[in-house]
Amino acid sequence: MKILVIEDNENVASMIEMFFLKEGIQGEFIQDGIIGYERAEQGQWDCLIIDWMLPGMDGISICRKIRETNKTVPIIMLTAKDTESDQVLGLEMGADDYVTKPFSPLALMARIRAVTRRSQKQPSKQANTDIIETPHFKVNKNTREVFLDGKAVTNLTPKEFDLLYHFLQHPRQVFSREQLLDKVWGYDFYGDDRTVDVHIKRLRNKLGSSNHPFFKTVWGVGYKFEELADELEKQNEEDPKKENRP
Repeated sequence: MKILVIEDNENVASMIEMFFLKEGIQGEFIQDGIIGYERAEQGQWDCLIIDWMLPGMDGISICRKIRETNKTVPIIMLTAKDTESDQVLGLEMGADDYVTKPFSPLALMARIRAVTRRSQKQPSKQANTDIIETPHFKVNKNTREVFLDGKAVTNLTPKEFDLLYHFLQHPRQVFSREQLLDKVWGYDFYGDDRTVDVHIKRLRNKLGSSNHPFFKTVWGVGYKFEELADELEKQNEEDPKKENRP
């Protein structure tokens, strides 16, 4: 496995390098944002680990520019910023995950394994088995295309797509945050489960509306995806007697 780490803190970089050696990972470490971005564009990487605050070019700008040309390479942001708005910004720019400083090296390694494992999965030979069609959505897992009411949705991050696809596979089923971390992120829960809340919020803003909110909060439990209920309510409004018919 080959990973590029763009991190200007020597102590953090040394800690990561130590664990890379233990895990047999080939790591390249760069301290400057501009040089790091250029190296990210030049090489073939299994994962990019990018610090938020960097000299030359900040991590958010690096992430945004990389996603203009490379939609698939896994990106993990390292950040000392712990507010929801900061997390949303990082994920919106295309990061697959984030780790808040200070962090456990074991937790970082778990995130790396998870994002690289997902990116290495081969598409099914029969593409039609990976296409989901619902009253409002058509989603192709292999091409990672999403259509909402016939219109292409092109602004989803990789993790937002994965989360949407999981919900579409299990309509009306309630999932806790821990279950979503396990099923979608693919690793045991090590830290803050707010990453799920951030992604749900982003999907609601990008896909939902007052007529079709799609992602429902089940208080005290988690979330579920539901769209048929809206159609039934609309039908009942048009024909109030229909719901009382035998």
